[in-house]
Amino acid sequence: MADHNATQRGASEPRIDSDKLASDLTERFRQVLSTKRMNELTTRSVQSRSASPAPRDFGTLQPPSQPHNAPPPSYSSLRNIPLIPQAPQDARSVRFKNMLHSLSNMPIRWENPGLLDEALRVVPLEQIYNEAEEESQILQAEAESLGAGKKAAWGYQDCVIRALLRWFKRSFFTWVNNPPCSRCYSPTIAVGMAAPLPDEQARGANQVELYKCSVEGCGSYERYPRYNDAFVLLQTRKGRCGEWANCFSMLCRAVGSRVRWVWNSEDHVWTEVYSVHRKRWIHVDACEEAWDKPRLYTEGWGKKLAYCIAFSADGAMDVTRRYVRNPSKWGLERTRAPEAVVLHIMDEIRAMRRSNLSKQEKFRLEGEDMREDRELRQYVISSIANEVSKITPEDILNGSAATARPDPDAQKALESRTSGSTEWIRSRGEGGRGASNQQNSRDRDHRRDHTR
Repeated sequence: MADHNATQRGASEPRIDSDKLASDLTERFRQVLSTKRMNELTTRSVQSRSASPAPRDFGTLQPPSQPHNAPPPSYSSLRNIPLIPQAPQDARSVRFKNMLHSLSNMPIRWENPGLLDEALRVVPLEQIYNEAEEESQILQAEAESLGAGKKAAWGYQDCVIRALLRWFKRSFFTWVNNPPCSRCYSPTIAVGMAAPLPDEQARGANQVELYKCSVEGCGSYERYPRYNDAFVLLQTRKGRCGEWANCFSMLCRAVGSRVRWVWNSEDHVWTEVYSVHRKRWIHVDACEEAWDKPRLYTEGWGKKLAYCIAFSADGAMDVTRRYVRNPSKWGLERTRAPEAVVLHIMDEIRAMRRSNLSKQEKFRLEGEDMREDRELRQYVISSIANEVSKITPEDILNGSAATARPDPDAQKALESRTSGSTEWIRSRGEGGRGASNQQNSRDRDHRRDHTR
């Protein structure tokens, strides 16, 4: 009977799970050890701080010959240290800052809805979109033929800009160097500058070039106002690189693309369009009908460049590394301001343009800036790797520089990037490979004043 009652009590009492009990004990033991470890670390940290000299005592460790308030040592001999943006201090840097801030206003003019509506009226939209649709389908078919999952070279909106570029260069805008005589259509000769007339000034012309007919019996003078207003350029439809980039960039904005206006310190300007398909900015030069050919100016024209600054409605970016892939060969010395100051100016313009944006939009643009910075850094890495690959064992043994060897890819790039006829290139004052950067001083000054 007693055994029977014991059996009943054992059946009614809960059974102890040994695995769960071991797990709970292990977890408690782990927490006790963790708490003990944190207490020990806290005690050591307090003892270490109490044993260390106060910051004010550091001065007693200085050598007697060094003043107590002496500046920290200079580390100018070190290289490849990340730059910290620094505000301009000297007059030259301040002038460079003011100039870049002035140039950054150009893309803001293209945000006028009335101007963009007027621009769409002059664009043959049906022709542009038909060509874009056809090219987009061809590129998509080519990608599918390469296998499943392959991406087309360009997206539909990219094809729209490519069609717009062809129409703009071939049918809409005209290059003007010396305007022909309006009386006898003979060539003219530049004779200087003239003050703008009231109607010219009202349309945005700050300067006017004056030309005289080369025919003695004619003697007629031609005025050539330099307009900066994209609305006026829709009517005149002529100009040099400044007018071309201004008008074309505005048309790209009108058809819905994000655009940049790229200023170059060697008197040239062009456009960059953001490709959502490729997630990067694409070089576009309307004067050359050039699409995604950033090495056009160096390897194509043989020019050396110092600064290439891209301005958009969202800010500014130093994109020189995109166009100067080999700084030792194609780069000019950057003397307008220290590099830390250039970084400060870029950050300043970006902060000003994005001050009214939402946090989400700012975050998206910052991510885009980081991707572009990685892209630009990759160009530098590729350039260094390319130069290293040209070094031969003989060069290392002899201690001499790498021997220049013919590069078939560079030759192909030269042939594809030098566009237009010889007369067309000469009319712009641009030479081929190895040509001097020094152009006619009159034309160079006109272009510099216009682009700025």
